[in-house]
Amino acid sequence: MAIEATSGNMKALERIRNSLAKKTATELDAAQKQAAVVNGVSLHFTRKTGENDQLFGSVTSGDIADALAAQNFKIDKRQLQLKEPIKALGEYPVTVKIFRDVTAEVKVHVEKES
Repeated sequence: MAIEATSGNMKALERIRNSLAKKTATELDAAQKQAAVVNGVSLHFTRKTGENDQLFGSVTSGDIADALAAQNFKIDKRQLQLKEPIKALGEYPVTVKIFRDVTAEVKVHVEKES
């Protein structure tokens, strides 16, 4: 369905566009501030390993989201761009999609449990 293009409807449409633009601008600004804070955060996980330093289990996006929540970051596990769970020892960069084109990167360190 369509709405007739009267001057009143055009003004209402313009008000809606302006309010959406302001809302998007404030969300983008908040996302950029959050990205600046999250960028460079380092998370450490210790896991049991078997022979050849293979992990029993893995470090998943849920684990990373929980560790970020413990540091008072509101990041959902769906925002983490982790193709597959981490199954080996080492340091891994994980991208966090904060808002549309705004991303941050956290460092995940997986170490052997002693």
